[in-house]
Amino acid sequence: MLKVGRLINKETNNMKKLLIVLFMILASSASGQSPCGDDLCVVQFNAGFNEANKVTWVGELSDCSTKFIDIQTDAAAAGKYKIVVVPTILIFSGGEEVARYQANIMMKMETKQKEIQGKIDEIIMEAF
Repeated sequence: MLKVGRLINKETNNMKKLLIVLFMILASSASGQSPCGDDLCVVQFNAGFNEANKVTWVGELSDCSTKFIDIQTDAAAAGKYKIVVVPTILIFSGGEEVARYQANIMMKMETKQKEIQGKIDEIIMEAF
């Protein structure tokens, strides 16, 4: 009977350790996702080899900050933000991704400035 109690205690301790590790992994992946902190931010991901298809109007968006990340020079960003095609535009709010717009198969962004600005305006209005 004493051996069974030790086994249960050992398994319980192992489960606690596993839960702590899982919690730490989830906590680290859930926080700090935005390259802009908690601000409302639009990030364009592109690569030097696709400069011809850079979305030039991103800097004209209002009521948000903007950032450009070249995944050719920052390859880790491609994995971290799951960028599979360039250009990709992500909107972050409160540190979390809230919208994603990806280029077509020809690596050209079909989404228009008006649509992304509308999403930004919607995020701002929802905050009230």
